[in-house]
Amino acid sequence: MRIALLSGGKDSLYAAMQHWPPDLGLVLIYEFPRPSPHLVNLKHTLETLTLTGVPVVVARLPRGREMPATVELLRRLGATELVAGDVYIEDHLRYMERVAEEAGARLREPLWGMDPEELLHKIIESGIRPLVIGAEERLSSVVGSEITPGNLEWFKAEARRAGADPLGERGEYHTLVLDSPVHKEPYPKPEPAETIKAGGYLVLRLK
Repeated sequence: MRIALLSGGKDSLYAAMQHWPPDLGLVLIYEFPRPSPHLVNLKHTLETLTLTGVPVVVARLPRGREMPATVELLRRLGATELVAGDVYIEDHLRYMERVAEEAGARLREPLWGMDPEELLHKIIESGIRPLVIGAEERLSSVVGSEITPGNLEWFKAEARRAGADPLGERGEYHTLVLDSPVHKEPYPKPEPAETIKAGGYLVLRLK
């Protein structure tokens, strides 16, 4: 059972595409101190993921027991292979290695060690269409924008100006994929409802 960890965003989907198709997509819900763009827009996250044709399971993890709860869930699902989209944060990789080991699954991290800017180019060139649904306030100019081949240089320039990683690996921004090579059809771009400001972060809530 190949399980891909998916958030609805660009990196996790692109990682999954390197070992496509997974048997199952797993969306894990964590309790964050600030609103999560993916959780605030969970309806859209799930709807766009279902357009890939992959079955999706959603699980809320109890605070303080995230790792054992994830391991238990993966065991129950019969995971033999786990696909994740980490790029360069060592703590994230070590966490996933431990989760996979305790669950008895093989970990695949196809994006690990890639140059973040080159990876962003590859993601956009692959046909993935991400919509920015949340960002740190220093990146307020990109919230609500799609990242496309036509505006990629502008997007990178905005990230550089703000001193942020253009890939957003450290959570500088989050995205919702509207289309990709594995989507059966594009997901219609939702209208914005409001922008939530919390702890120096902007979250775009979609209608």
